[in-house]
Amino acid sequence: MYETLAILIQDFEKKTYKIRTANPIEAIKELMAANALKQKDLIGVFETASVASEVLKGKRALTTGHIRRLSKRFNVSPAVFLQL
Repeated sequence: MYETLAILIQDFEKKTYKIRTANPIEAIKELMAANALKQKDLIGVFETASVASEVLKGKRALTTGHIRRLSKRFNVSPAVFLQL
């Protein structure tokens, strides 16, 4: 009975809640909000405040170094910051 209920709930959630994949910039902004961080708090991840600003505005791409440091800073998989 529990297995049937679980299947029904999963089916309902798939049909009702369409969740799209966030792009890397949206993921960074969401992680910043969840951790009450400001752009200046990411200077250890990005070389300078201007680089952080350009990345968050989408004017500059994330480098592999940025991705590694973001992954470590937020304790998440580097895949979160990869554009698929």
